[in-house]
Amino acid sequence: MTATIEPAPASMRASVMTGVGMLRIEDRPVPVPGPHQVLVEVAAVGVCGSDVHYYRHGRIGDFVVDAPMILGHELSGRIAAVGPGVDEARVGQRVAVEPQHPCRRCPQCRAGRYNLCPDMQFYATPPIDGAFCRYVLTDDDMAHPVPDSMSDEAAALLEPLSVAIATMRKAHVVPGSSILIAGAGPIGVICAQTARAFGAARIVVSDPVASRRERVAAFGATEVLDPMSTDIAALDPKVDAFVDASGAAPAVVSGIKAVGPAGHVILVGMGAEDYAVPIGYIQAMEINVTGVFRYTDTWPAAVHLVTSGAVDLDSMVTAHYDLDHVGEALDSDSDPASLKSIVVPR
Repeated sequence: MTATIEPAPASMRASVMTGVGMLRIEDRPVPVPGPHQVLVEVAAVGVCGSDVHYYRHGRIGDFVVDAPMILGHELSGRIAAVGPGVDEARVGQRVAVEPQHPCRRCPQCRAGRYNLCPDMQFYATPPIDGAFCRYVLTDDDMAHPVPDSMSDEAAALLEPLSVAIATMRKAHVVPGSSILIAGAGPIGVICAQTARAFGAARIVVSDPVASRRERVAAFGATEVLDPMSTDIAALDPKVDAFVDASGAAPAVVSGIKAVGPAGHVILVGMGAEDYAVPIGYIQAMEINVTGVFRYTDTWPAAVHLVTSGAVDLDSMVTAHYDLDHVGEALDSDSDPASLKSIVVPR
């Protein structure tokens, strides 16, 4: 159902990162949609590990925050205005935003791998502003309609669910598959749910924190292991696929060795840029190793998984914050009880 909403004001509040560990509230002009763009009034924004990493370290690899920037890229909202070429009937429509603006012309885009576009403009990736603010612009086809039965929080979390969907596709998870997931943080939990939704019969999750192991068992894991006391590499029987959602080098090495012949290894977690891996094992077992960098064409599947009840995103939300408390939201991961924090930009 669509509904008209009040015209957007001329200015808006935004939480702006001004330096490492530094935020301030600023008044920013509300952007005006151009051709094939929509203006979205933001309803909810999930806090991602990449937001936290930028906030604490000022960079992720070659992406460096060297000017004031708005964080946040997991978002939902309502279309407040449309630009030329967009059906005006979309005003008032509830949407989940795919936070990507590819060039659509390069070889990667033309091959359908727009997530690898070298000229990608991605929310909250320097120098592109994100969504810890009242209004954002996006391409009209990146504003995906969501049903009224879906909460704003769940709609925002379709973004990390999209990462999990891309991961399961690369892992070739099918009914009856077995999978090992290292890390029971937000992405690990979503991956466990998504593996179950894709039909995996055996879902093993490792994490050194007992409370996290207990929690992921309620979200689809069939086995939970403590890597500090269990030799993950000796897992028996071996699994068809391994997903690293931890970024920890020891977890990656042991996880690779837990994969059976012709299995798949998918690297999702952010960790050290370089470390040794068991090349001999990979070669002898013909293990397929790849990474996941964002996603392509995942939102329709994500909407289906949530509306069908196969994946529960609402139960992952553990706290809400407003724009004046974004710093607390970014630091909420220090609480073991925290799973997914949501910023409501009011």
